[in-house]
Amino acid sequence: MDLKFNSSRKYISISIPSKSQAMSPHIKSVDDVIVLGMNLSKFNKPTQFFICVSGVFVFYLIYGYLQELIFSVEGFKPFGWYLTLVQFGFYSIFGLIELQLIQDKRRRIPGKTYMMIAFLTVGTMGLSNTSLGYLNYPTQVIFKCCKLIPVMIGGVFIQGKRYNIADVSAAMCMSLGLIWFTLADSTIAPNFNLTGVFLISLALCADAVIGNVQEKAMKLHNGSNSEMVLYSYSIGFVYILLGLTCTSGLSPAVTFCSKHPVQTYGYAFFFSLTGYFGISFVLALIKIFGALLAVTVTTGRKAMTIVLSFLFFAKPFTFQYVWSGLLVVLGIFLNVYSKNMDKIKLPSLRGLWNKTVEERKTRTLSQTV
Repeated sequence: MDLKFNSSRKYISISIPSKSQAMSPHIKSVDDVIVLGMNLSKFNKPTQFFICVSGVFVFYLIYGYLQELIFSVEGFKPFGWYLTLVQFGFYSIFGLIELQLIQDKRRRIPGKTYMMIAFLTVGTMGLSNTSLGYLNYPTQVIFKCCKLIPVMIGGVFIQGKRYNIADVSAAMCMSLGLIWFTLADSTIAPNFNLTGVFLISLALCADAVIGNVQEKAMKLHNGSNSEMVLYSYSIGFVYILLGLTCTSGLSPAVTFCSKHPVQTYGYAFFFSLTGYFGISFVLALIKIFGALLAVTVTTGRKAMTIVLSFLFFAKPFTFQYVWSGLLVVLGIFLNVYSKNMDKIKLPSLRGLWNKTVEERKTRTLSQTV
């Protein structure tokens, strides 16, 4: 705020900076959302949503297939952290390349924030990859889908958000459906390990926090997707490298992968490439529509990943999977409804009751006449 005094005319001129100036000195437009060189700000909200959801589904479905394919290589299961290291390395390279293609290359989000985001990202992806050494793929995905409720809790405590009954009902339906799916899986194909459950639970907690932290940082400083990916994953790469070096887990992993370069490094490249494209669309969803809707979309994508997992990799099947999947679909509908309550008018129970009473009165009157 600038104050200017003029003694001759005795007035005070007050100039207040605009919203973009107050947020960051580097921001020219707070509305620009660029994904893979495409400016989504030129499209309306429904088109933005369609593009982001299409990108998330297409790239992450391929990502999930390649992830399960890599862990199907005999002897690879103990090297989940090394796969995460390779994945973070590729992400950093992809982020650097994309950052060079945009005009404004300056870092907008503070380094301390990136250090925290990198730590959470390492926890989310590293623990998730490592858990596949102890759990089958559908069970791991089911656990990851349950992050909707922690995201809502994180939104309340981190950003002070308040959610309506439709959002809460959506989270409950999705979580109950996923729990039912897990119980069905444990009944027909018991492959549980407490270590895997512990690892994926920690990954779930980190994943619940990271969406809210990313949303808050990107909206406050208007950081680009490529900047977020580059700095968070490059710092995370250093974290994992130090961890593997200190625990002597680097040498055995390098030795194993050098014996199977195509099935490890080859698959890991395309696995990382599709994951990078996917995370770019997820970050755009977070920036435009918020963390809760982004989690809802990625949860729906994971449900589809489970279906494809049963199609491409032999597994036992039960119709309990179908019923639990319908609960998840109901949760997704409730969340979409909560975002469009002004456009979608569902009849209330009282309204339905009053309508039924009126119809009965009309029938009675017509019969009397």
